[in-house]
Amino acid sequence: MIELYHCADARSFRALWALEELGLAYKLHLLPFPPRIRQPTYLDANPLGTIPLLIDGETRMTESAAIVQYLAVKHGPTPLAVSPDEGGYGAWLNWLHFGEATLTFPQTLVLRYRMLEPPERRLPQAADDYAQWFHSRLRHVERALSDREWLVADRFTAADISVGYALLLAKSLKIDQGFPPQVAAYWERLKARDGFAKAKAAQKSAGSAA
Repeated sequence: MIELYHCADARSFRALWALEELGLAYKLHLLPFPPRIRQPTYLDANPLGTIPLLIDGETRMTESAAIVQYLAVKHGPTPLAVSPDEGGYGAWLNWLHFGEATLTFPQTLVLRYRMLEPPERRLPQAADDYAQWFHSRLRHVERALSDREWLVADRFTAADISVGYALLLAKSLKIDQGFPPQVAAYWERLKARDGFAKAKAAQKSAGSAA
């Protein structure tokens, strides 16, 4: 069975959401955040100490966007994946990794310098600057959604999971004020998906059990 090590609403939510969209059986390990500090034994499973960790047989993966791509391709066929013979294949890959590399990256610095560092080491100006960076990159999403509901291939795909998670993280960081109109409507569509709701319920249930 697939195993996922996860912290509530952390990057690992991408993998959890994909598992639920695909209807795959999995075992969820819910950890406190950050696990390398609050649950040091996790380092035995993942020496990086980062979330997520996905185990699927002999496969072990720690990069959230790559995990979503892996699940969609490995455990397909599924509409979540765009195949190389489809016109939107390149755009699919680009949006899939844009969600992590371009959108989530500045958010992690907001998280660090506004919340995780000890008070004397926090840098409000740096956090504000990276929040603005996130919003400036979000304009690209707004443009893409001007004539469509989903980012690519005229359907919900793994790319929407990757980018959609960045919107979830923005809400967690309280930097979601000012989503442009198309992005705001897109976020509402994402939240309305059964896979999203089931992923939220799964992490809540795991937290209650813990």
